[in-house]
Amino acid sequence: MTHVLDPGTLEAGTRPAPGSGAPFDDVTRSDAALRAFLHGLPGVDQVGAEQRAATLGTRSIKTTAKAWAIDTAISMVDLTTLEGADTPGKVRSLAAKARRPDPADPTAPAVAAVCVYGDLAGVAVEALEGSGVHVAAVATAFPSSRASREVKLADVRDAVGNGADEIDMVIDRGAFLSGRYLEVFEEIVAVRQECGDAHLKVILETGELFTYDNARRASWLAMLAGADFVKTSTGKISPAATLPVCLVMLEAVRDFRAATGRQVGVKPAGGIRTTKDAVKHLVLVNETVGADWLSPDWFRFGASSLLNDLLLQRQKLRTGHYSGPDHVSID
Repeated sequence: MTHVLDPGTLEAGTRPAPGSGAPFDDVTRSDAALRAFLHGLPGVDQVGAEQRAATLGTRSIKTTAKAWAIDTAISMVDLTTLEGADTPGKVRSLAAKARRPDPADPTAPAVAAVCVYGDLAGVAVEALEGSGVHVAAVATAFPSSRASREVKLADVRDAVGNGADEIDMVIDRGAFLSGRYLEVFEEIVAVRQECGDAHLKVILETGELFTYDNARRASWLAMLAGADFVKTSTGKISPAATLPVCLVMLEAVRDFRAATGRQVGVKPAGGIRTTKDAVKHLVLVNETVGADWLSPDWFRFGASSLLNDLLLQRQKLRTGHYSGPDHVSID
């Protein structure tokens, strides 16, 4: 484990504020200092990361452990619709499914959140009232992040004003890949301030960052700026979430907590469609960061079709046979 910052310098669970005297101040004082810090992080062994992810991906679990894994995965789903044709009716339908994923089985847990565009967040909030299911809204010119900072911050204010209690922002990959790290940092800080009490998930769009080293650097950059979660992808490009990149991000949040005392969540999104995919990720979480992250407070799946397969597999475990295709809704 690599301790980049001195452990114990921040009170556990606190979010650092730039300029507050926290040890991050020197790191984020200039582009040069931030670049030196990020490029001073240990490099990722690509072969080792891919081999470890592949090995953990072969683990299988049975019976009661599988039942626990399926219910845990359901509780971690951010049930998502992010299409140009989204309507209030579709969001209400998704919210009903989020509250009670299997209408025939009230023992199935609710999902963690419904994730929508910010202008529809109010519809989701109304439909989910009293359920405990969160409302996440994408913002900052999702998915491209190609807009002025003023427009991005207005996007966040609109989503929060509509009741979203989680904001999924996207970083400016062009700025990051150009080495303008301080610009990316300051934008995340500004978004964090606009979020108020809403949790902030920072989407790295790792498929456009090209290397595992960049995924690690972007994860640290987001955490230094106050992210509550780091998220792999928008789900709009390929590759999206992969086991090796999730491993790199889990290692980053593990090392960040060891160095600062602050725990940050991880959200893989895009391409996770089957129960087998979800179980592989849960094994990866357990073996990399431990049981502390095996909770929807700290790990989420950004998905739309995953929930259906989890419900079908859950029904198979309970009854011994698969239900017909009409057992789950078409989203």
